[in-house]
Amino acid sequence: MSSDLSDLDRARLRWRARRGLLENDLIITRFLDAFETQLTEADVRALTQLFEMGDNELLDVLLGRTEVSGVYDTADIRRLVEQMKAL
Repeated sequence: MSSDLSDLDRARLRWRARRGLLENDLIITRFLDAFETQLTEADVRALTQLFEMGDNELLDVLLGRTEVSGVYDTADIRRLVEQMKAL
């Protein structure tokens, strides 16, 4: 499936993905480099929600120390987190 994201949408997503912890930046950037052109609107919404997590909480999820929970425990977020962890 190809993405309908414009160049501006892609730039905004990458800007929102910037994190305070280098480890998060590296994981997320690697994910976006691999999958950015395939992201759907639902993926972008899920990523935007995921990026609302605190840096340490997000790192724990991305490293598999904890699972997503609460408002972050959605099928789309779980799928994207698994893709990030697999890279």
